[in-house]
Amino acid sequence: MWKTLGKTIVALAIVFSLLIGAGGYGIWYSLFREVPAEYQQPEEEFKYGSIQIANTEPIPYWVWLVLPRLFPEYLPNSGGYTALGLTWEEGRETPVGVSKAVAGVPRQGMTCAVCHHATVRETSEAKPAVFLGAPANKFDPQRYRQFLFDCANDARFTADYILEEIETYNHRFSWLEGQLYRRWIIPQIRKALLQQQAASAWMAARPAWGPGRSDAFNSLKFERLGQPLEDTIGSADMMPLWHGQNQQRLANYWDGLSPSSSSAHLGAMSHSAVPSSTDSKAFDRVAKFITALAPPAYPYEINQQRVEQGKQIFASTCAACHAPGGEKTGSVIPIEAVGTDRHRLDMWAQAAANAYNALPEVSKGELAALRKTNGYLAKTLDGLWLRAPYLHNGSVPTVRDLLTVPEERPQVFYRGYDVYDRKNLGYVADVAEEKGKRYFKYDTRIPANGNQGHRYGTELPDAQKTALVEYLKTL
Repeated sequence: MWKTLGKTIVALAIVFSLLIGAGGYGIWYSLFREVPAEYQQPEEEFKYGSIQIANTEPIPYWVWLVLPRLFPEYLPNSGGYTALGLTWEEGRETPVGVSKAVAGVPRQGMTCAVCHHATVRETSEAKPAVFLGAPANKFDPQRYRQFLFDCANDARFTADYILEEIETYNHRFSWLEGQLYRRWIIPQIRKALLQQQAASAWMAARPAWGPGRSDAFNSLKFERLGQPLEDTIGSADMMPLWHGQNQQRLANYWDGLSPSSSSAHLGAMSHSAVPSSTDSKAFDRVAKFITALAPPAYPYEINQQRVEQGKQIFASTCAACHAPGGEKTGSVIPIEAVGTDRHRLDMWAQAAANAYNALPEVSKGELAALRKTNGYLAKTLDGLWLRAPYLHNGSVPTVRDLLTVPEERPQVFYRGYDVYDRKNLGYVADVAEEKGKRYFKYDTRIPANGNQGHRYGTELPDAQKTALVEYLKTL
């Protein structure tokens, strides 16, 4: 009898252990299993591959996908995520710059391309062409974050409401997945978003960024480094990524606070991540792609006779600061000399640099140290035609406007419109609304939006300005 009972107990123990193991495996499979998004073509990986480990992202893919349909009232226009400036290529599961990888469950994540691609249309009816490595001209990261925060604050942000909408995509969760989404994942998404909103409260007291801009280093200061809150404004345009192999030893960011371009790529990710949360192999592949990426050629007709004239004008007027190997190219021009809006410069203080450099990953050499400078960086003008609006804060809509004295530059214009202005070299900037879609009003009278300074070339005769613009199309 006792022998039989012992065998029964052992059998029950084995069954119980198997059940526990199966349950544990199911939880691991649904929450912690990692399957990165990999692509054979480097440009596809740049656009859609996962670099940051996906389980650091708070929103699983299926929940993220349905939010615009559940909460359209929090978007600035119709069109789902495209209303926030994301570019959705036909047949893709995610927009350019958004990855889909598995970390337990399918999760979305942001890639470098979300801030470093632009679209261009020849006319308002044309299909947009996508150019990689360019500074974003439509994506509004602040509005994107605010949309997610607004969703999380809505009383309807519940498992019942969200799961019902996911089912309309004919996506069916297993019983275990359904329970995890209902009992754990969706409540945790809401909690994480509300925590992010609290950490981002500093943005409310500052002017809106608008498309193609961010206040990334105030975000770094306040959200990552825990620096005391103050009233500085660091809104600035995204930067291009071209010709990295030629600029690896040059300073980077608008004020040159990173001593080398090669360190800036991973440094940019350190605003929201640390090396331990980065897929190092994927990052190395994307970094290699960026390093070799060249700016796209100007796609429209060029007057070659004017180009030859403009080349000589560039050599005498602009080359010292903006030609490869120029006397001042790659150096910081003191603010007193360049005269542009100084808010971005003043935002980054020595105390912030010290706090950043004290991070363990910086002291261990995983990230490069940052510094404080006294001006703005003189950079080469690779792909200048695709870098509008101009100056570090994007306050001048076209190159032709930049060659105009500041007092005559547009005080108000609109950003986020991607129809190209061939004559003036930039995007059409006087369209406030098209087909019900409203564009961002940029007012240069708002703090940190100033369009003053950089008077170089403004005194040239009109014919020479026209020739110079033609030459700048070729860079």
